Amino acid sequence: MAEEENGSVAKPRAKKDIAPGRLIDTYAAQCENCHQWRVIDSQEEYEDIRSRMIDDPFTCDKKQISCEDPADLDYDSSRTWVIDKPGLPKTPKGFKRSLVLRKDYSKMDTYYFTPTGKKLRSRNEVASYVEANPEFKGAPLEDFSFTVPKVMEDTAPPDPKVVASPVAKVASPVVAAATPSDDDVSDKSTKSKEFKGKFKLEEETLSGSSPHVSPAP
Repeated sequence: MAEEENGSVAKPRAKKDIAPGRLIDTYAAQCENCHQWRVIDSQEEYEDIRSRMIDDPFTCDKKQISCEDPADLDYDSSRTWVIDKPGLPKTPKGFKRSLVLRKDYSKMDTYYFTPTGKKLRSRNEVASYVEANPEFKGAPLEDFSFTVPKVMEDTAPPDPKVVASPVAKVASPVVAAATPSDDDVSDKSTKSKEFKGKFKLEEETLSGSSPHVSPAP
């Protein structure tokens, strides 16, 4: 290992960490019948639901629960929501799709991570990686979607600088898939539709109260 002149072991430079709460770790889907939000157990299950949402809308009974049961999440304007797109493909096997909310709440960024942890930031990088790794040539390039969700301005913090300060703790966003509109269904073969799913960012108050999750109508 490299050593500094004084004989102590040189420490490797630490990678810049993403601010806590900027990554999604909770997923939810909206019931077509009662419009309540249900927590989805994993990103993989969520992506499967989202990919089939137009042809096979989510309903409470798919989680072995009833519409009479209370919602798992409730929409709250104190949290930031982001609208997703319907019909986005599931992430190819072996890769991980990551969405990160920017510090100023202006938008989210989409990345893919390879099985070895390499971050891919664009379709060109994906194509180059697949070309250089024959074992992944069976993964369709069109299944790598860099479509970014839309941050709902009316739910974003009025002053992102306050939320981004060290004093304010930010909880992880919640991504949710909503029932598609009639336009989504009628035009699905001609263009990409705006999905009514929402990524919700919840924040603790400056007083340090514990965060709790809640979604949209």
